[in-house]
Amino acid sequence: MGTTDVRIDVKLNKLIWSSGIRSVPRRVRVRIARRRNDEEDAKEELYSLVTVAEVPAEGLKGLGTKVVDDTE
Repeated sequence: MGTTDVRIDVKLNKLIWSSGIRSVPRRVRVRIARRRNDEEDAKEELYSLVTVAEVPAEGLKGLGTKVVDDTE
């Protein structure tokens, strides 16, 4: 996403560590959002926030990459 400041959401961290250190999930669907940095002394004006994406009830078959606007 072009930023060096990447922040991982707490829910994503808990999902990855839920099974322990030895059995890490093979696939995790994530959403990456680029946000403005509100801190005054920040090195960059943007940062990337990585969160868990919701999986539809039908499953992941046939899904692909989708660009999402902030308005949704």
